[in-house]
Amino acid sequence: PLLRQRRAVADQAGLRAPQRRANLSGALGVTAGGRALLRQRPSGQGPLHHRRVILVDDLLTTGSTLAEAARALREAAVGVREPSAREVCRAAVVAASPSAFEINRN
Repeated sequence: PLLRQRRAVADQAGLRAPQRRANLSGALGVTAGGRALLRQRPSGQGPLHHRRVILVDDLLTTGSTLAEAARALREAAVGVREPSAREVCRAAVVAASPSAFEINRN
């Protein structure tokens, strides 16, 4: 696994978006093996050269879980000076609650 839970979090059910963000803030981290994988130099290229991590979430409500996972991955890429390090993450969601469309509408 690439990510691990660093601390316990409260059940997200019934929490509003700001509460969910606060609940998950700093809760995820990249495993030692995941960090090594992210910094590995494939085929003699630099770290994260043409690498992407696809985050998959089973349900999108506010996007707080995906945002925290992306934060942890970006934090693991700190010190990597390649532009691709800033664009490590892409996300896929299996299902979304009806309210997610309203909350996340741009």
